[in-house]
Parts: sequence; structure tokens; C-alpha cells
Amino acid sequence: MRSLFCFSLSLLIAITAFAADPMATKFSADDCQGSLKPYTAPAKEYAYPDSLAPVFINHVGRHGSRFPASSTHCKQMLKALEDAQEQGTITSRGKELLEIVNAAIETADGQWGALDYLGMEEQRGIAARMYTRYPTLFKEKRVEAISSYSPRCVMSMYSFTHQLTRMNNTIELSTGSGRGKSLLMRPFDVEMSYKDFIELGQWKEPYQQHVDRVVTTTALARVLGDDFDYGDTDPKELAIVEYYVIAGMSAMEMECDASRFFTTEEYNALWSCFNLRQYLQRTSTTLSSVPADIASPLLCDMIESVDSVVARKGNTIVTAKLRFGHAETLMPLLSLMRLKGCYYKTNYFDTVGPNWQDFNVVPMSANLQMVLFKTAKGNFYLRIDRNEVPVPFIPGSNEIYVPWETAREYLSNCVPLYYQTW
Repeated sequence: MRSLFCFSLSLLIAITAFAADPMATKFSADDCQGSLKPYTAPAKEYAYPDSLAPVFINHVGRHGSRFPASSTHCKQMLKALEDAQEQGTITSRGKELLEIVNAAIETADGQWGALDYLGMEEQRGIAARMYTRYPTLFKEKRVEAISSYSPRCVMSMYSFTHQLTRMNNTIELSTGSGRGKSLLMRPFDVEMSYKDFIELGQWKEPYQQHVDRVVTTTALARVLGDDFDYGDTDPKELAIVEYYVIAGMSAMEMECDASRFFTTEEYNALWSCFNLRQYLQRTSTTLSSVPADIASPLLCDMIESVDSVVARKGNTIVTAKLRFGHAETLMPLLSLMRLKGCYYKTNYFDTVGPNWQDFNVVPMSANLQMVLFKTAKGNFYLRIDRNEVPVPFIPGSNEIYVPWETAREYLSNCVPLYYQTW
């Protein structure tokens, strides 16, 4: 009777502890993959009014699903599992994870960070839908594409543009990549203000406080065993490594049932750490606006490209400008533009998870499209699509189609004065 009472009391304490945290989330296992989640095509097509004709599109996309960026996390998890095997503490669930990690390392060998077939399919799908929506922008028209120098971004660009040319080979297409594109596609590499922000580590204290508060080692014990000797390894950091390895399996098209290794509460808690780190490092927060401000050259370039079309500058009008970068390219840009769901300011960082989710903001192949339309009377309107879904972007307004003058004023005001190029 006493043991039953103790068990019931322990269960009640555990449930109460979770319920007592009003900011604890209960997202699905798919969503808890975070920014490692493969892209989901929109559930429906969004038509535009017959009174509007598309004349130009700006597209900024993240690379598609890929193999893990490096072998680091997989090898860290492999070492822990092999150590547990050597110590004799590994569990049957741990042996199951050991097989999965070994298979992942074997599959990704020589391909770490590379775009995989799923990523190519994601890019081809987005391109095909873009062509189907706006065929007049591509038939015998000029299209320009650039990408980050990262091979997965270059291949995303080629997968996308290859699909466009398969659908219409009259497109006049130019592509470019390399470190010369870094100011637009990899500002986190070149902006000293951002490098200083990361190095000074203003984000580290709130991040570590959150890790200390929400991460437990129960999921690790489930695979390594209760008596596993961690040595110099920080168990909570290893717990996040376990999360990252398992969350990234779908992106490399490997089967892995996360519920075999995490409870819903554990998976959400671990996801929230990964999510908070990206929020603190890649968006405008109460700590600093610098992580978002670095996207200013890219936003200025997009505004100026629309201006050129509106003013009909140049002999040959480009009807589509395509740009391919990283999650670290899009998060700052979407935050700088203050798009709903992508921009959140708070002094209470435990509220980030319910209000800013990386799986909504930057899943694999995430994208932003600025589509310029023209009326028969020569008036221009802008629509902004996030992950191919139209979104209102003027504060206090639900309008999807915004006069270019109004849209330009709003977007220009998002850019700090010292970055403005007009």
C-alpha cells in the first residue's frame, strides 16, 4: 500500500510540475523537429483577382531538406551509446538508437550537409507551383537567380531553376553563386556587428537559464541506463544532442519514431531549447535588434528590384529574382519585416515557445515571395506570401494586396537609416 501511495504521489508531483508551467507546449512530434522539419506544401491554392496581373516576383528561399550539417552530433551520440555499451548500462532502447545512429552515419558519409533527394523535390515543387500560378512571368522572360556559396544552396537553386526550365524552356535564365553574394545571403558571415553580438554572448544567459529549467536527463537514461557514467560530459547538453540527432532524421529520409525515445513533454522541452537559441541568435529581441538588422541589405535589394520594375528602368526587365540561402538568412529577414509569427518581443523568454516557433518560421525550404501586380490602369499592388501562403503585412490591416507606395513606405521604415540605400 505504501509503495502504491509513493508511486501515486510521484506521478502527481510530475503531472503538477508540468501543468504548473503555463508556457509548456504540447506540439506534435512532427512540429518538434523544429527547423529540421521537412517542408509541407500549402493545403490549397491562393488565386488572385482577375483585375490584377502579375508582373514581378521576388523569392527568397531556404535550402531544401538535407543530410545533417556535419557529423558532430551523430558522432557525439554514437560515442555515448558505445560508452554505455562498454559500461554495460545500455538499454534495449539504447541498442535500438545505436542502430539508427550507425545507419545515419553510414547514409550521410561523404554527404554531410548536402541537399538530399527530398530537398530537391521540395524545391522542384515550389518552382512548379510558382510557374503554374504565374506562367506569364516565365514565358520568354528573363529570370535571375543567386545563391549562397554553400553547396546545398547552390543545388537548391539548380533544382528550382531546372524545374522552371523544364516547364518552359523559353526562359532567359542566369544563375550565380559564391562568396560575393554573402552580404545578401550570408550576412551573419560578414557583418561585424553581428559577430560581436554572438561573441559577447548576450544571448547565452537566458538560453542557459532555460536549459537548466526545462531539460531533464530522463530520455538519456532511457537509452544509456540509469547507472551510466557521463564523465566530463554535461548530461543536459548531451540530451540536446540526442534531440538534434533524432529530430533531423526525417530531413534525411530516415525512419525514426521519436516517441520511442521521448515523451511528448520531453520532446517539447528539448525542442524549446533549440527554438529559443535560434530566436535569441537570429531575430530582433529585447536583447538586440542586430540579428534582424543584418538582413537590411537583402530587404533593400528587394525593394529596389521592385522599384526598377515600377519605373521600367533598364532595357530588359527581369520578371523574377530568385535567391537561395539558409534558415539564418530568412529568420533575420522575416523578423526585420515584422511579419506575424516571425517577430516577437518579450522580456520573458519562457514565453517564446508559444509565440515564435521555428517549425513555422523556417522549416526546410521555407520561403518568402513578394509578388508585384499591376491593374489595367497602371496601378501597382504588392502581395507577400510566406511559405506560399498570402499574409497581411501592414500593421493594423488585414489587406493582402497593398498599393506599392504604401508597401514601400512600410518596408523602407523597417530598414534602419544607416542601412538605407535610397
